[in-house]
Amino acid sequence: MTINDVARTAGVSVATVSKVINSRYGVAQATSERVQEVISSLGYESSLVARSLRSHRTNVIGILVAEFEPFSTEILKGVSQAVAGTGYELLAYSGGGASGNLVGWERRSLSRLSGTLIDGAVIVTPTVVEVHDGVPVVAIDPHAGPSGLPTVDSDNLAGAVSATEHLLALGHRRIAFLGGRTDLESSRLREEGFRLAMERAQVPVDPALVRVGGYRRETADRPAHEILELADRPTAVFAANDLMAIATLEAAADVGIAVPGDLSVVGFDDVPEAAATTPPLTTVAQPIQRMGSEAIGLLVELMAGREVPTPHLRLPTRLVQRGTTATVPAGTPSSRARAAGGAARP
Repeated sequence: MTINDVARTAGVSVATVSKVINSRYGVAQATSERVQEVISSLGYESSLVARSLRSHRTNVIGILVAEFEPFSTEILKGVSQAVAGTGYELLAYSGGGASGNLVGWERRSLSRLSGTLIDGAVIVTPTVVEVHDGVPVVAIDPHAGPSGLPTVDSDNLAGAVSATEHLLALGHRRIAFLGGRTDLESSRLREEGFRLAMERAQVPVDPALVRVGGYRRETADRPAHEILELADRPTAVFAANDLMAIATLEAAADVGIAVPGDLSVVGFDDVPEAAATTPPLTTVAQPIQRMGSEAIGLLVELMAGREVPTPHLRLPTRLVQRGTTATVPAGTPSSRARAAGGAARP
């Protein structure tokens, strides 16, 4: 459907239709109403590119992700709620898979979209965070942590401490840690929080119980099986995200280990899949949807030419106790130490 179709159906000139679309003066009220009725009945929408060429604005915000997975999907939910009433529309764009190279995907996406399709962008977990001259940009949970761009993330360190302290309070001492990707700041902070809580409790960390799971179910499957098949296996596993925790639950089922009777498991994120496991997953909740809505708030301020009061917004996390954690199984060194009031070494 084109602007010519609208003009022909309404019996007016293309110039008149253009004035109505762009809310310009010089069109009688009755004519404007007739054109609007035709636009509605035909389902006409003006081209974003054509609109940007005329006004240098599209009134569209880009939400750029490397891929659509549970975390980015939750971000999108928060973004869509926050954008209501701002006058902007959303364009969700996955830019990490086209070239097969995930590093630098946000640069390529911004070059492709800014100036013609979007007026500003929220970039979710970017690999490279740089000040971008094309359009205003806000980053969510960047790989390397905050830098030059306004950033929204959550308190990964405190969340990991709370997860580990929860397991320690249940009497666990032989606790495994299944880490995320080694190139991500969030992964580093979650491991740091795990080690900090263990140090505070004066419980040594066994290197054999620290593995890299890569933040995906498929990459976490093998290390999860490996730690559960050890002769002196852990009584608890803290996985640095929910997808790896779910992989751990599946590995436990494969080798006949009951959760939480024989093994406690804690995840991180609280994506919707966490509450759907059997039993439901105990996890650390990031306010993921709020991260999306806060990023939109910062971006709207930037697009209006205003400085943001908090260029780095770090949101709190909280422990959500469900059904995958319980006191340490009886008969283990950890349980004997707990009964004696001491701490067993792994």
